[in-house]
Amino acid sequence: MRKLLPRRRLLIEGPGAWLAAGGVALSLLMVLALLALIAGRGLAHFWPPDIEAVTLVSGERFAGQPVREQGLPGQASGSERLYRTGNRDLDGDQWRWVEVNAIDTRTTPEDLVIIERRRWGPFIGRLLRLEGPEAQWTASDGAALWRELEERMARVSQLRHERDALHNHRLEPLAEHVDDSAMSPSEEDELREIKARILALQDAMQRDHVVLESLSGQRLELSLEALIEVKRPNAMSLLAKLASWGEGVWRFLSEGPRAANTAGGVWPAIFGTVMMVLLMSVLVTPFGVLAAVYLNEVAPQGRLTRLVRIGVRNLAGVPSIVYGVFGLGVFVYGIGGSLDSLFFADELPSPTFGTGGLLWASLTLALLTLPVVIVATEEGLARIPDSQREGALALGATRSEALRRVVLPMAVPAMLTGVILAIARAAGEVAPLMLVGVAKLASQVPVDDEFPFIHLERKFMHLGYHIFDAGFHGGDVQAAMPLVYATALLLVLVIVVLNLTAILLRHTIRARHVVQAHR
Repeated sequence: MRKLLPRRRLLIEGPGAWLAAGGVALSLLMVLALLALIAGRGLAHFWPPDIEAVTLVSGERFAGQPVREQGLPGQASGSERLYRTGNRDLDGDQWRWVEVNAIDTRTTPEDLVIIERRRWGPFIGRLLRLEGPEAQWTASDGAALWRELEERMARVSQLRHERDALHNHRLEPLAEHVDDSAMSPSEEDELREIKARILALQDAMQRDHVVLESLSGQRLELSLEALIEVKRPNAMSLLAKLASWGEGVWRFLSEGPRAANTAGGVWPAIFGTVMMVLLMSVLVTPFGVLAAVYLNEVAPQGRLTRLVRIGVRNLAGVPSIVYGVFGLGVFVYGIGGSLDSLFFADELPSPTFGTGGLLWASLTLALLTLPVVIVATEEGLARIPDSQREGALALGATRSEALRRVVLPMAVPAMLTGVILAIARAAGEVAPLMLVGVAKLASQVPVDDEFPFIHLERKFMHLGYHIFDAGFHGGDVQAAMPLVYATALLLVLVIVVLNLTAILLRHTIRARHVVQAHR
């Protein structure tokens, strides 16, 4: 042993230690650089950049927000700049590449506006006037025009909220649970009243109009109901831009997607991801723990048990898409189709459980992460000294009592480690979800105030699939890329929060166990 000490000291203090430390430092720097890139490009999307009024050498004028600049393809000198010009309904596209040498002047007039619309994307130009049934305000009115516009936009937002609440909470439930041929007079009156109120709200939302003009001279008249937000970034102070940035981040977190997932928020995807991971954890933990306890504490340690362990470890390396195919065939078509035949025959051929949904996706991911939980729990059980078991048995406890009161409490941190690893893998999986329940766009989250409150048969949105769909299936790549970065950052944060929750729980349980052991 004394002869080996200098060699061990050389390994710890010599070049090997520096190489190991350098490898760890390089790995951390690469992770931090990747997170910084994702955060920078994702969070910068919500900052309101100035709008430039560009005049070309040819005399053409347009307005747009500069996005980036790059060299001319195939040329050693010169560069071109990408502008977000909006006005897709007027110009046919909302992006424009312009050679820098072809630009004569660039200015940032304070009267230029960018308007987010429900259709056709943003409009960039000037606001000429606001028209209402009782009066109108023009650009010459200055602050009065913008004050009146803000008040009327808030009114339209309130009316829209009331209309959506009537449609979702009164009209749809009444239409689903009442047959038109067997409708009572009171139900007919209620249905007629709801429809009349919705139409009245729709008319009230379309009462006010704005008249817009692009820098090329094209005019457009829109009702306030078609607008989402109106901004004047060139007239904003730094504090106003910070407030607008925060509002944009909040809307991204709290609203649903629109414009084929190239605009709007990701709230349904956040909810679906967290809900699926929590349900998967509830399903996989008891089965993984029971399997590990059986293999380590109950089963005879022979050749068959060793083969089972080898099989469990090999299952951890099976490609995730294979689990997706298995879930589709066994869970969706097999079990789900049988449930439809037994309990939902009246709904056929429209499937209830015989199609992808939250339950089947959670079960598939539970099956995928089951080997991880089994291996982590079994390793934790193997590290518990045999003296703990023998001491419990010597004090008169049965094997079952020793297992429940001594062994399992000491193995809880290892169980939670397995759950942490399962969460980290399951939250980012996309391939199996494409087969067993994830949707490009889900009209509602799978939880509401109607019994049974959690609707496991519904399809759901997922952050990972949202990234895949927006980045590769969207029609407007330029508009989708900032949202892809922002959603990727959000997915990382969701995984970190879920893992930190499990880590804190593990630390609390471990500390409590240590205190009880010292007592």
